[in-house]
Amino acid sequence: MRRTTLFSLALVVVAMLLGAPARVLAQPDILPAEPFKVGTFAVNYEQFSGLVMRDDSLIVDIVQANKALELMPQYPPVAMPDDVLGLIEGYEYGLKYRVYEIVNWLAESGQLQGNNLPGFIHRVADVDIRAPIQYPSKIMNAAVNFYTHACEGCTEEQLRERTRQRQENRGVPYLFLKPTRGAVIGDGEDVIMPYGRDEIEYEVEMAIVFGRSGKYISAHRAYDHVFGYMVAMDISDRGGRPPGGFSSGQDWFVGKGHDTFAPHGPWIVPKEFYGDPMERLHQITVVDGVTVQEARAGDMIHNIPELIEYASSLITLFPGDVLQSGTSGGTGSGRVERATGSGYLIDGETISASIEGIGTLTHRVVRETSVPDDLSGSQLPPTRTYRNR
Repeated sequence: MRRTTLFSLALVVVAMLLGAPARVLAQPDILPAEPFKVGTFAVNYEQFSGLVMRDDSLIVDIVQANKALELMPQYPPVAMPDDVLGLIEGYEYGLKYRVYEIVNWLAESGQLQGNNLPGFIHRVADVDIRAPIQYPSKIMNAAVNFYTHACEGCTEEQLRERTRQRQENRGVPYLFLKPTRGAVIGDGEDVIMPYGRDEIEYEVEMAIVFGRSGKYISAHRAYDHVFGYMVAMDISDRGGRPPGGFSSGQDWFVGKGHDTFAPHGPWIVPKEFYGDPMERLHQITVVDGVTVQEARAGDMIHNIPELIEYASSLITLFPGDVLQSGTSGGTGSGRVERATGSGYLIDGETISASIEGIGTLTHRVVRETSVPDDLSGSQLPPTRTYRNR
């Protein structure tokens, strides 16, 4: 039974005033028949936004599914955005109820099973998985936000003492910005080691995707502004800035800003299907079959609501913005030795980052082998030319 209430209509008016899709029919009494994830995909190079269903085995083209749904007279037209960012912007202003209607219709009509799937449903093996949001307006990263990362290479006794000291004086989080377009890549794309830069590291992180705008968001209402969660990697260049010229501490542009250094995906889990990440988070990094990082949320110095409160005290958060919650031990001086004998990533290795309940990102590491021959010398030089060890 479908009901349109005065409350529903009020939500439509609010959505229109806030710039959300104008023809959203809000129906707070509808629940989804089964969970889903949201992502960006392509078939024959044609990109579309999709729902990930049935244990990540099927991808539903949401725009085409919505058109098919609207052929039935009981479903009024709703403007369905053709990208994930548009879906996120309208989701909490009523658009999610149309998504729920699509999910329920597909489940109840049996269209998610069998061999004769509708043309707008694809098997995951037949699609190209792209970065879910193309592209966030900003990526905010928490630096040194896990106790084990703050004490890389420590003994158990040193870690306990350092953790105790930090717990007594946590201060506020440390955040930095990372570029989006160019840095953001999707599952399966290569991570490129910049020419001559041979101290490249991995960092698995949970990425929080915002669904509502906000400034000065208190920690106790932080999750009201969250759309969902995805896996991220903060690939880092530890080679540093060459000597000479202006120098003032760590160069974050060099360390974090290279192309392909922000893998995202493989899709986003809406918050209603994930639960409290501070109770559930379990993240792992594997390089060529060797587990190099593993952590749970309890290792975080500042929890996710605190990170959101701090970030929003500095800058307005918008739908589609991303906040990465930091990484755990297993990098830096605490890195796990692999068969290559190198602590850093090397050409040809495969790196996988997983978060339980979300999914896995897998990337091949590829060394950039050539640069233009007419550079002036002002470019970032290869690490080996100025390494001072």
